[in-house]
Amino acid sequence: MKKVLIIEDDIFLREMYVHTFERHGYEAFSAYDGEDGIKQAEKLSVDVILLDIMLPKKNGLEVLSVLRQPKSHAIQTPIILLTNLGQEAIINEAIKNGANGYILKADILPRQLIDRITSFLDGKIDEKGLRYGVGMGIGENSSSSN
Repeated sequence: MKKVLIIEDDIFLREMYVHTFERHGYEAFSAYDGEDGIKQAEKLSVDVILLDIMLPKKNGLEVLSVLRQPKSHAIQTPIILLTNLGQEAIINEAIKNGANGYILKADILPRQLIDRITSFLDGKIDEKGLRYGVGMGIGENSSSSN
């Protein structure tokens, strides 16, 4: 069974994602704030972490920085930003600092999120396939044509 950690402060979204992942065969864990998210990531062995940027106590970029430290238990765990922020500078900084991708919440339905994460974990799409949303070209070195 695949395991996911969802670090999200919005209770409605957090519970919706947890229940949706569980209905699709995942073991889902959650954290409300950045500090709890770090504790959970270090304690659990999950296949992927979905990380909001705007969090209480420690924001998503701070969490990412801690989890990408050499001493972190979660250093190799894929981390996908799941956010409503489409700001290029923040997303580029996160990708540069070790995020594996990003998905804008407003641009994806829960079922689509499950499909995309499952495809990534199954090796059917790479990290570029996880750069999903309004700024789909953000964080890439080459320009894309639509």
